[in-house]
Amino acid sequence: MSGIVAGKLAFVSGAASGIGRATCQVLAREGAVVIGADKNKKGAQETIENISKLHQNNHFSVEISVSDSKSVQNVLQQIMQQYKKPPSIVINCAGITRDNFLLKLSEEDFNEVIDVNLKGTFLVVQTFAKALVDSGINSGSFVNMASIIGKIGNMGQTNYAASKAGVELFTKSAAKEFGKFGIRCNSVLPGFILTPMTETIPDKVKMKLLSTIACNRYGKPEEVAEVIAFLASDKSSYVNGASIEVTGGM
Repeated sequence: MSGIVAGKLAFVSGAASGIGRATCQVLAREGAVVIGADKNKKGAQETIENISKLHQNNHFSVEISVSDSKSVQNVLQQIMQQYKKPPSIVINCAGITRDNFLLKLSEEDFNEVIDVNLKGTFLVVQTFAKALVDSGINSGSFVNMASIIGKIGNMGQTNYAASKAGVELFTKSAAKEFGKFGIRCNSVLPGFILTPMTETIPDKVKMKLLSTIACNRYGKPEEVAEVIAFLASDKSSYVNGASIEVTGGM
């Protein structure tokens, strides 16, 4: 099996759609054994079934609620039973939006976005990094999904922007702690990517956004997935604590 992550075990949250699904596809193409995890169990199963047809390997799908520590622990146990080792590639793509103007934003919608996007990233990274360290595997790559919105802000997305800014700085800090264990941590900051999450944006807003993108088009999930695969692989062996923008020049 050839490919830049050949023979590696890779965990991807948010695997049911969008960038998470595309990441599963690219990692499988590049030779990894992929564990696709999502709260949407059926969607994760579909992703894994599709990649198994194209790239026969011992791929696996699992249901997860990233904001619930028991669920994350349970998934790790399932993986250890199935593969007898923790994944050395961990990609956090699970994320949600609950957009509203700040003066109308409910406490519940603020909390939910922080819980899934930021706390969920923390729980997965902590749980899986501990498993890697405990097992004595002294190499790993964690890639967390931040967003360009976490850098520039956006109307109606104070909760989302705060959560993604948090993910970026969480990742930089984790990189400083995990370097001695051979574990690298990087974040990817997508711009406007055509996914189920962006489909809800009104056309008028989409046109306005398009005028801010130098490439003059929206991004595709696989264009983000290719960058994630590079960061997951040994080709990026000295890239650590980085934030890579995939925005088409926004």
